[in-house]
Amino acid sequence: MTSTTTTSISLCSFISSPSLPFFFSSPISPRFLTLRIPTTRSRFPTTTDSRRRFPPRSSSFAAAAVMFPENSVLSDLSACGITGIIAFSCLTFWGEIGKRGFFDQKLIRKLVHINIGLVFMLCWPLFSSGIQGALFASLVPGLNIIRVLLLGLGVYHDEGTIKSMSRHGDRRELLKGPLYYALSITVACIFCWKTSPVAIAVICNLCAGDGMADIVGRRLGTERLPYNRNKSFAGSIGMATAGFLASVGYMYYFASFGYIKDSVGMILRFAVISIASALVESLPISTDIDDNLTISLTSALVGVLLF
Repeated sequence: MTSTTTTSISLCSFISSPSLPFFFSSPISPRFLTLRIPTTRSRFPTTTDSRRRFPPRSSSFAAAAVMFPENSVLSDLSACGITGIIAFSCLTFWGEIGKRGFFDQKLIRKLVHINIGLVFMLCWPLFSSGIQGALFASLVPGLNIIRVLLLGLGVYHDEGTIKSMSRHGDRRELLKGPLYYALSITVACIFCWKTSPVAIAVICNLCAGDGMADIVGRRLGTERLPYNRNKSFAGSIGMATAGFLASVGYMYYFASFGYIKDSVGMILRFAVISIASALVESLPISTDIDDNLTISLTSALVGVLLF
């Protein structure tokens, strides 16, 4: 926000000097000419925070991210196509890794778990900020829901994808965890979208948090939790830490486009959400139901209460 002040500049009578060009040498020119030039003065105090000194900068970043600002439908269609290609390429890459057996199947499954949702959220600035952009973006995980259903029901077979998304290579496993995963991301995209920190909390704790819980727990989880011998202290700490760090990273990412405003208070709220999600994930109920569902619901519920 700026206010307009007026600066008066007096031009002395030497302007009418014969030595100057003829258009300044009119004999009827006044002795003093007053030229009123509008200037601006910021209402913001002097600060080292560049976001406060230059508030329009974020909006210009957001406009630059949208490919066709003059045609939002064409822009969102193009963004949907690009995002779909990126997501499909990621799935294909991990599927090929799974076929060739370069890594342990469980590790590949968790790398897919971490990668897909976070990469999808990186593409959100390509879409418009309203409900139209959210709906177009949700088509990407929505199509993956259909793909998971077809694979899980045996309508068609893709060994690499099944191996990369299941625990034991059974296609029917896709109808549980992977399906809940895709549904959670789709719902967060439609109902929260990129202007809500709740979407960041849900996707980051579901993807980065839950993925790292398994990876860290399997390698460092020697101390088991007293109330759930299938979980470890290391896994729960790894989950809370990864979910929190990913949330803060995406907070700054979306803040750079002007979608949200980063703050210390928001960082603390993300910490509470990540800890709550890790606690719920460590409970036996998460094993009985599915942690993809319990983590998403916990992150969304606590996020709505805090934000």
